Amino acid sequence: MNFNFITIEGNIGAGKTTLSQLLAEHYNARLVLESFEENPFLSKFYEDPKQFAFPLELFFMAERFKQLKELIKQQELFKEITISDYLFTKCLLFAKVNLPPDEFRLYQQLFEIIHQQIIQPDLLIYLHSPVKRLQENIRKRNRPFEQSIPNDYLFSIQETYTHYIKQHHIKTLFIDAGNADFLGNPAHLNTIIETIEHNFDGNQHFLLL
Repeated sequence: MNFNFITIEGNIGAGKTTLSQLLAEHYNARLVLESFEENPFLSKFYEDPKQFAFPLELFFMAERFKQLKELIKQQELFKEITISDYLFTKCLLFAKVNLPPDEFRLYQQLFEIIHQQIIQPDLLIYLHSPVKRLQENIRKRNRPFEQSIPNDYLFSIQETYTHYIKQHHIKTLFIDAGNADFLGNPAHLNTIIETIEHNFDGNQHFLLL
């Protein structure tokens, strides 16, 4: 396998953590999972986005930086595979959707300073699912603060991710995961593994499950 650091990304409810856990188990890899439950502003944000968006995004950025900077201290461990269920740049992408322009400019300045200190992945796996499927997954996992997320918000996140991937030359496996069942259908996981190991060519590869 040619990739030492793989990041899984996608919209809310896309299946990032599930796929990360399965790939980490397959490769006996070090697993880095985002601890979103520790953010004290998350439930408040869904109740009052305008008031709590800025502290929400600052807290997420600080926690992600603290978690990922440990990888810098342990670079020799990159002889082994590391798999993460988030890309540090998601800080900027969500902030772009959630913050008004003046707050976003301030946030972006802080992000650019911190971003330089973060190790970037060798491969980004992006999971794309239609909003209807995302809402189904959100209902199934039954986190109370997520149950009222509007479709428009999910569409905005989706468009922001898609624009970022198109504009940046990061090696990306773009997966149409609208019908994916990583836990119930082993063939879907095997298809991803096969693609990563043998069928990946160029900077971007598209896969339909």
